[in-house]
Amino acid sequence: MQKPQVQVTTRPPKEMTESGHRGRPWIKSWQLYSLLIFPLAYLIIFKYVPMYGTLIAFKNYVPTKGIWGSDWVGLLHFERFLNSYQFVRILKNTLSLALYELAVGFPLPILLALGLNYVRNTFFKKSVQMITYAPHFISVVVLVGITMQFLQPGTGALNVILGFFGVDSVHFMAKPEYFKTIYVLSGLWQNIGFSCIIYLAALSAIDPTLHEAALMDGASKVRRMWHVDLPGIIPVITVLFILQMGNFMDLGFEKVLLMQNPLNMRTSEIIDTYVYNIGLKGAVPQYSAAAAIGLFKNVVALILLVIANRMARRTGNSLW
Repeated sequence: MQKPQVQVTTRPPKEMTESGHRGRPWIKSWQLYSLLIFPLAYLIIFKYVPMYGTLIAFKNYVPTKGIWGSDWVGLLHFERFLNSYQFVRILKNTLSLALYELAVGFPLPILLALGLNYVRNTFFKKSVQMITYAPHFISVVVLVGITMQFLQPGTGALNVILGFFGVDSVHFMAKPEYFKTIYVLSGLWQNIGFSCIIYLAALSAIDPTLHEAALMDGASKVRRMWHVDLPGIIPVITVLFILQMGNFMDLGFEKVLLMQNPLNMRTSEIIDTYVYNIGLKGAVPQYSAAAAIGLFKNVVALILLVIANRMARRTGNSLW
């Protein structure tokens, strides 16, 4: 009579470490995991721990009582801000300035990178790069000072040029309608060269055989930009656009505050400067109201970031 066969299953051997010992994967790669310690510590200490302070947005914060000792008020500070007569003006100024900066400051570095990519004169190319990169390393205070001197009524360079054409001197910083343009163009002058570095790096990674094939087909430089370069850097553009949307509401508090004066306050007052004025500068600091308005701004920025990522997901280049 034939004996029944007994099936014997063997457990697969555990993964061996480089030194030949058995162990878990994280033990095998402990050097890589150890690199995460300092970035995680930075995030926890400087990004997550300060979130504890947002509790004062829901309280009537009194410094002598502390955060937990202050009374809860719920959404009172949010409702006051949304119902205040300044809410529409401040939100409109913030969104319009952010959109203006995005519309001008995001595509122009791409165009600069596309143009520099086709320059074959090395001296000219490096000169343009140096001239456009250099302003990025100027501090915000110095940048605003240069802008003020350039636009100075009477003796400023722009007014001198306008004077040659018979145009009367203009006090640009006292005109509320000029504030957004001055802010955006001065920021563009400072950052356009530095912003195009990433696009130049992405363009250098495009396969040269694609350009050779396009040249064989008789494609012009514009056609090569449109059909070869732009599709090649679309993933980089998408990721940078999503990151830009995450900082959409952050307009550079210091720069706006330095350029602000009572004459242009109608268009220069944004959420960041308003928070500073009521939270620290006022005769009676309103810590809880300032925290509530700052939290409102961050929630709006988070919503915009999620929308941008969802739109990018359709192209397969989303962040998550």
